[in-house]
Amino acid sequence: MTEALPNKLRQISIHDHVQPGKPEDQKLILEWQASGVRFAASGGRLEATYYSALEKLLTCIVPLNGSEPILQEGGIYLGCWLESTGTINAELLSRLIPSVSETTYLAFARHQREDGLLPYKLTENGPSFRQIQLVTPLARSVWNHYLLHGKNRSFLKTMYKAMVQYDEWIATYRNTRGTGCVEAFSTFDTGHDLSPRFWHVPDTPYMNDAASFHPDSPVLPFLAPDLTANIYCQRMYLSRMAEELGESGVDWKAKAEASLESLFRYCYDEEDMFFYDRNRNDEFVRVQSDVLLRVMACEVGDRELFDNMLRRYLLNTSKFFAKYPFTSMSMDDPRFDPFSSYNSWGGASNFLSLIRAPHAFEYHHRYVELTWVLQPILSSLSKATRFAQALSPWTGEEGFTETYSPSILCLLDYVERLCGIMPVGSDQLWFTGLLPIDMDHGEEVAGHTAYSRTVNGLHFELVNTPEQVTVYQDGKILMEGPAGIRLITDQGGHLEGVIGMSVRTIEGELIYRGNSIPIRIKGNELQRYIEGSLKTERDIGIIYPSYR
Repeated sequence: MTEALPNKLRQISIHDHVQPGKPEDQKLILEWQASGVRFAASGGRLEATYYSALEKLLTCIVPLNGSEPILQEGGIYLGCWLESTGTINAELLSRLIPSVSETTYLAFARHQREDGLLPYKLTENGPSFRQIQLVTPLARSVWNHYLLHGKNRSFLKTMYKAMVQYDEWIATYRNTRGTGCVEAFSTFDTGHDLSPRFWHVPDTPYMNDAASFHPDSPVLPFLAPDLTANIYCQRMYLSRMAEELGESGVDWKAKAEASLESLFRYCYDEEDMFFYDRNRNDEFVRVQSDVLLRVMACEVGDRELFDNMLRRYLLNTSKFFAKYPFTSMSMDDPRFDPFSSYNSWGGASNFLSLIRAPHAFEYHHRYVELTWVLQPILSSLSKATRFAQALSPWTGEEGFTETYSPSILCLLDYVERLCGIMPVGSDQLWFTGLLPIDMDHGEEVAGHTAYSRTVNGLHFELVNTPEQVTVYQDGKILMEGPAGIRLITDQGGHLEGVIGMSVRTIEGELIYRGNSIPIRIKGNELQRYIEGSLKTERDIGIIYPSYR
């Protein structure tokens, strides 16, 4: 089986799975082929669903008003939204079809208003500026794209200039209470449709002006933790960009620290250990929602804080850790609504939450804990036929709309993180030796798997079985080891380290370039490869699910 899968992988042609539906599709398919990304499995439905997702993804990449093709949200959402399509969706697509990601980022900069406001969405009717709608920091997505694809300084300079002007707009118009927090003027400012967080608040800013809130509201404006965290993280990445472009990043770091101080001063409840909006009456809006995960994905706080959030909330089955996590509202809230048959952030597990989540976990090296999210979601997605916006937290069944690019990209991303080859930063590859688990009724998800990717002219293949992980470079075995680990290399395939990816302690033999290295590694432990042996660099243990 180990030898049969690479042969199957090498025989896969994207053209056998994807039929071009529009003129630009052929170019996109060729770009995908150039990435060398292929996925194969010995059984189950995941492989077929994977290529169905790819075909549907192409329908979400279309020109707007004669432009080059950009990524669109898909489903009923005709356009490209800054909170999702223009940030986290494009960030994931950057590993697969980078030209589209770059064009998508640049489209927002190109349509920036003279006063610095970026459009919250782009459609055939042009840019829209009605609200701000922020979640994933644009600067982080842009920076990651910059690192992955040759450090194009012209691209970085263009985006940096646009984001500097945008920061000035936010500071000028979304700090009316002088707290340093970023204020929410409406439901749609955070994309939290139907969330109890915004009950009795207008969906849009006053008179459709992003700089105004309704003067008769008894609660607005909110000091919003997710918006404030977004700008904190945005400013941290702007400091990196400034330094990269030969400027000083000191002022940006100072501004970021000021945002962080305001976030904890006004929006953090130490007793609940939760981030809440603070309304105009200086009271917390005590709704526990996926705001927490959003703040954590903005790199707020240290690992101790994140670990506490895992124990108390994110891995707690009475809070957000449903059978198919993460719910958009805490399940013990009487306002929790599990239904996913309409566009709601009142309870259902939304795919935008699911694609934003990995960064929060990986930033704090909680790799094993993240797999407990990847596994049930992949099990659910392996049966997907529509690629909906949300799924039932109880059953994993598809919910509202179809051909939704965040759920399509969730499948492609989760496969790569669990059992694929993932490029990280400017010079690192992750080869992850896990298999999808048969979570639902014992139904096989994927069997043994194989994945390939071409990096700087070198072609890598990864084969996973229940016992073994094998990495090939240009058709020859590069590394072999016990299943349950992640192998870290540079882009040339030179081993740099190993991470334990299971709750079990993994023991066995790692064979690298013909040399045998004994390995014994615990979950989340990082061992560095130094002078022919593995030495522990980090060992943080595991945070287990709670049932409180």
